[in-house]
Amino acid sequence: MPADPHRSPTSDAPRRSGTSAVEVRRSSRRRRTVSAYREGDRTIVLIPARMSEAEERRWVNVMLDKLAAQESKRVLGDSQLHERAERLSAQYFDGRARPRSVRWVTNQNTRWGSCTPGEGSIRLSHRLQGMPEYVIDYVLVHELAHLLVPGHGADFWRLLEAYPRTERARGYLEGVVAADRLPHLPAGRGE
Repeated sequence: MPADPHRSPTSDAPRRSGTSAVEVRRSSRRRRTVSAYREGDRTIVLIPARMSEAEERRWVNVMLDKLAAQESKRVLGDSQLHERAERLSAQYFDGRARPRSVRWVTNQNTRWGSCTPGEGSIRLSHRLQGMPEYVIDYVLVHELAHLLVPGHGADFWRLLEAYPRTERARGYLEGVVAADRLPHLPAGRGE
């Protein structure tokens, strides 16, 4: 089969980013600009044909971060949050974690989320709004896992291994907590 001049050699086997495949399309008409968009469960990244593989990798990461930032600015309502939790349960727990309610709350300032397994309720802190989707998904997956295993024992953490961005999301949240603890210096004059 002849090579497609519009697709990068690395895009023949789409790469996975979180839960979506990444397809890189090269264009000889494109000179300098790089763009990206979502198409179903795939992310399409459009780059100039002359770009090196190293530049391609760098730009794919830049565009994935840019899309995630744009998407995280869209605040999900409670019903959308519930739908998202159901999708994540289906994807990572074969639909076994079935929350009765999933909603944002404003009274959780020391936790990112909480779960009451007996009621099947999950609550996420409003402080997560505006964070990258993979971080919100991690907190949802964490709380969904509590519907299956109440504590934080070895069985619980084994369940979380299914979510591929656990470590990255935990690092992000730890960074947010650390930044909140830093002294806030007043801005200097003329800055």
